[in-house]
Amino acid sequence: MKFFINGQAITIATESANIIIALQHYLTPEQHQQSFAVALNGNFIGKTDYQHTDVNQGDSIDLLFPIQGG
Repeated sequence: MKFFINGQAITIATESANIIIALQHYLTPEQHQQSFAVALNGNFIGKTDYQHTDVNQGDSIDLLFPIQGG
């Protein structure tokens, strides 16, 4: 299955995945510890819904990390 995270094509060897599985193929362990927001095809997904939100062929996931500064 092929989907996109922040515009980068990700291909995995399974026919089905959820947000958690998709993020495991993209984020580093350090990034997993950071705060970020997830949008699937333009719709924000709450962290409690990651496990129950399916990612399908061709879907687009956007990850948004906060930027600190003054």
